[in-house]
Amino acid sequence: MNDHVSRPFSEDVVGIVPMAGTASRLGELACSKEIHPVKPAVGEHGTDGSPRAVCEHLLEKMHAAGVNRVYVILRQGKWDIPAYLGDGSRNGLHLAYLMMGLPYGTPYSIDQAYPFSQHAIVAFGFPDMVLAPGDIFKTLLEYRKSADADVVLGLFPADRSDKVDMVDVDSNGKVKQITLKPGHTHLRFTWGVAVWTPTFSRFLHKFLAAHQKIAASEPEIFLGDIVQAGIDNGLNIHAIQVSAHPFLDIGTTDDLRRATIPPEGN
Repeated sequence: MNDHVSRPFSEDVVGIVPMAGTASRLGELACSKEIHPVKPAVGEHGTDGSPRAVCEHLLEKMHAAGVNRVYVILRQGKWDIPAYLGDGSRNGLHLAYLMMGLPYGTPYSIDQAYPFSQHAIVAFGFPDMVLAPGDIFKTLLEYRKSADADVVLGLFPADRSDKVDMVDVDSNGKVKQITLKPGHTHLRFTWGVAVWTPTFSRFLHKFLAAHQKIAASEPEIFLGDIVQAGIDNGLNIHAIQVSAHPFLDIGTTDDLRRATIPPEGN
């Protein structure tokens, strides 16, 4: 499955942001998880301290790196997301909304954008993470060029290795292995954002075409699984640290509570 794109690809960069999840671990919310208001990140300056939608942490970082065309993948019923984000102009972006096709995990949502993104560099991130300040996508895009990598993962210190993908990197920045939620480990870093070339977009697309035959009867597949499959098939996958602070994923009730502005007077 190591199928490199033969034609030269554009250095055009597009963002892909999956917002099709069900947030089943959070119970009933007043809005979609991705636009839930959260407090400013650690070290964030230049704001008035007011809450803002969690996905804006990611979208603003894409915009800061010049990634202004972003595909957002939705599922049926999450209409409050486009109602809130609109056409993206408030965040300096051009947003396009796509509907989730197959409900088998984040990689399938990402692949929904394949007809539109297959010849571009992709900037990817999760919209339910509070991210510390920093030009993370600029760092990733510049590193990708210098390393001629198919994928570059953006690394963060991991404060809960039992909840994230842990990344083993050699001294040259090449990823040796992705371990999903290992619990106890000597590894220190997880990944939360990434950029990749059409080589990986094509690999992911073909991987899912084969996986689709068994997807309904298998556990949900994660993007880390496909990154590892890329490593196993000889893709050039690197990683670089982009933050000194862990990200905060609001996917559980405890972490959502940590990220939320306390009620006034408390």
